[in-house]
Amino acid sequence: MCANKKSSAYEPLNENGAITLAKKLQLFEESSQLTCNEIGDGNLNLVFKVKNIESGESIIIKQALPYAKVVGESWPLTLDRSRIETNALLKQAEFVPQYVPKVFYSDEALAITIMEDLSHLQIARASLIEGNDLPLLSHHIGEFLAKTLFYTSDYGLNQHYKKTLVKQFINPDLCKITEDLVFTDPFFNHDTNDYEQELQQDVEKIWEDQTLKLETAKLKQLFLTKAEALVHGDLHTGSIFADENETKVIDPEFAYFGPIGFDVGQVFANLLFNVLARNPEHQDVIYNHIETTWDVFVTEFSNAWNKDALEIFAKVDGYLEHVLTQIFEEAVGFAGCEIIRRTIGLAHVADLDTIEPFERRIATKQIALSLGSELIKNRKSITSPQQFKEYIKQTAVSVN
Repeated sequence: MCANKKSSAYEPLNENGAITLAKKLQLFEESSQLTCNEIGDGNLNLVFKVKNIESGESIIIKQALPYAKVVGESWPLTLDRSRIETNALLKQAEFVPQYVPKVFYSDEALAITIMEDLSHLQIARASLIEGNDLPLLSHHIGEFLAKTLFYTSDYGLNQHYKKTLVKQFINPDLCKITEDLVFTDPFFNHDTNDYEQELQQDVEKIWEDQTLKLETAKLKQLFLTKAEALVHGDLHTGSIFADENETKVIDPEFAYFGPIGFDVGQVFANLLFNVLARNPEHQDVIYNHIETTWDVFVTEFSNAWNKDALEIFAKVDGYLEHVLTQIFEEAVGFAGCEIIRRTIGLAHVADLDTIEPFERRIATKQIALSLGSELIKNRKSITSPQQFKEYIKQTAVSVN
């Protein structure tokens, strides 16, 4: 059961304050000896792990800061994103409770969410970089995507209720971050961009490519206007905890009603980073994850459509196929934007930035930039995961 409260005044927590809060809320036995460590390494928030020394039982206390932690107070942000995150987790739990952390308590005014500790799992990005296969990751993520997106869309929701949900998840501050950092800044000479000098020629090629800019503008417009379903909004492999048997999706503070293909494309792109970072003999397992994610998504989305669709046109032959084709096309384009953004924009990924030696890192990033551009421009001609895989391989060979 999640208790929601509105306190009177905001102030940032510290480790002692987190322990005090846990005791006040009686989240542990009264006699428990508690320890607390700040474990947050993200860009926007404080994260504390509070643990009972004797039993080992632990919880996570997450608090939004009124600014972007990665930049500082010069980049103010609304605390309302904490409410968005809590409500998104609770909404997702209605459909796939097995894939999200349990929420125990939230406080809108203090911008606090207290949830299940997932320390027994590892961040998927780190695990994949270490070479782990995570055999069930794509099955779980495909199901997570299909059910959370179908059941918050006009296909699976009463339209009136869906529109009330859209209002609850208006998220202008964090959407603005995505609009700028994913769809705008990397395609222009902007001071938020961050890349190695050796990539200057490749970056300028992107800035000068008017066809690329036109197609990116179309994708940005979809992100701005297509309120299709409640998307996670930041579904990369750093927002997923996993091991060989279990998967949990975290951090939906960017959630809003947007295009279904955006979440799917984010997953594709972040798996592709791991493909590019691996030696060729170890890439197929990640290609298979991309294919399986889509196949499971299609199966689960189709099952939900056939069983629970409320839209009267859902029974019209060809409509489901049209929707799935459109989702895949948009996902490919959004993946291209994410690839470019994570290579030369403000927030990078460890998959690429930890490649050694340096010369191979630069060569891989050149492939990433070329691939991202091609996916954006040619998304309409890539219609299946198998074709997606071949396109990636061809791009890598042509750049090399």
